[in-house]
Amino acid sequence: MKEYQYCTCNPANYGKLKEFAKENKKHATEAESIMWHLLKNNSLGFPFRRQHIIGDFIADFVCLPKMLIIELDGGYHQLPEQSVKDEDRTLWLNNHGFEVIRFTNEQVVGDTDNILRIIKDKLYEQ
Repeated sequence: MKEYQYCTCNPANYGKLKEFAKENKKHATEAESIMWHLLKNNSLGFPFRRQHIIGDFIADFVCLPKMLIIELDGGYHQLPEQSVKDEDRTLWLNNHGFEVIRFTNEQVVGDTDNILRIIKDKLYEQ
């Protein structure tokens, strides 16, 4: 199992990120609410956090013991400039030991069984 090393945020950004994470929790999308319902309370055998700051990023959902991040992508993630930002973010997270899996909001809302299978496979792979 990978070991989590705490990735600190630039102190100049932390306050803004913390406030943004708090707002994201209060105003979750339908897909984020569904995903949190599936992940909370160790329901898959591992603890997850939502809207967790890692470095200068906010992960939608993270399982720190497994170094697994789940990102949910709404429509704006299809924009070319956002796609490049997402790739850079994923590369940074990968370089810090995290595996990132992405689902669209539509996948989460419409294909929960398959989403759960993919997440469980990642959590329990050797």
